Amino acid sequence: MKVLLVNKFHYRKGGSETYYFTLAEALQKRGHQVVFFAMQDKENNLPCQQEQYFVSNASVRGGIKSKLNMVLHLTYSKEAYANMKRLLQDEKPDLVILNLVHKQITLSILDAIREYDPRLPIFWTMHDLVAVCPSYSMRDGRGNLCEKCLQGSFRPCVENRCIKGSLPMSILSKYEADFIRRKKWYDQVTLYICPSEFYRKKLTEGKFTSRPIVTLRNPLPLETAYALSGKDEGYVLYFGRLSPEKGVGTLIEAAKLSGCRLVILGTGPMEAELKAQARDCENIEFKGFQTGKALSDFVKNSRCVVLPSEWYENGPYSAMEAMALGKPLIVSDNGGLPELVDDGVNGYVYPAAQGAQALADCIRKITKLPQETYRAMAATSLEKARDMFDAENYVDEIERFYRSCGIPADSADGIL
Repeated sequence: MKVLLVNKFHYRKGGSETYYFTLAEALQKRGHQVVFFAMQDKENNLPCQQEQYFVSNASVRGGIKSKLNMVLHLTYSKEAYANMKRLLQDEKPDLVILNLVHKQITLSILDAIREYDPRLPIFWTMHDLVAVCPSYSMRDGRGNLCEKCLQGSFRPCVENRCIKGSLPMSILSKYEADFIRRKKWYDQVTLYICPSEFYRKKLTEGKFTSRPIVTLRNPLPLETAYALSGKDEGYVLYFGRLSPEKGVGTLIEAAKLSGCRLVILGTGPMEAELKAQARDCENIEFKGFQTGKALSDFVKNSRCVVLPSEWYENGPYSAMEAMALGKPLIVSDNGGLPELVDDGVNGYVYPAAQGAQALADCIRKITKLPQETYRAMAATSLEKARDMFDAENYVDEIERFYRSCGIPADSADGIL
């Protein structure tokens, strides 16, 4: 079959794009054709035969033209509608899979798809919670976890200035969310796919659609080498963005309490603040942004990987990649993270509400494990990765969903 993949970014920007390109490669390996629809970006986009259909760049971080384009087409893009319609007529896909589309592309493309073919299956992989939370992450403007918009009104988004603490941006995001609900666009989708059971439950609780919502773990790239590293230099590793919701400040305090050697990889808005927090700590090292073999080597040589998230993580690729190298995890109990760890079996789960002390206790546990117990934990982590994140198994499920896309909503609902 021919599959149309839609995502606002057509370059490897983050976890959503890792999924987007991994799915494309896995589908192509199976013999399916893949076509793309995304946003123009001359500097970053990978080459694509469908780039003539891509929509104009729109971003609050871009130039004046890009920012204006985003504001003017926040809820409905005539350009996206028209370009999608041309692409559908020219390529005639059998299945559409949406990813990140809000704001830059907009849900106007759903009108184009349904006018083209009311029966064309549309799947939507939910990388965030934007359908029930205008701020995407269920965090308010002060960084606190917040589920107030699950009740059906988006007024709390404005009251709490949930979009980067900005009143104008929060008003615009509430307007967008209300507009989408009035248009009933979410009911135009055939099936929603969540990478974590936690997200499925939250989205179901928000009652944003009448369509079925299922859980299916994201796949790791085809080239992933599932193998025990066999190495352990004893340090605890964090790699990812250095931003408030990631909980790195709590991890630094836990490293002070436990005395462990902590290696931190990444950059972000909190980098200077976090370095100041760890200034006099000889056991804490910042190694900057790493990628490719350098990143892989840091993971391979670590004792464990820590995800101290203080927001509702979905199914982060950092955790998946660590597991594929046989590394135990220490994770907070937020979002979908606990679904990846059997406590005491392939790592530890700590209550985020108890902060640095609870995390430090888990670090002490894993650093003091007998070597035989540690090796068993590492092997279990690897086996869970093989079982949960295999790309070919993922395509099997996509094909099964496609064959069964006419099933009633209640029979599709569940974890797979």
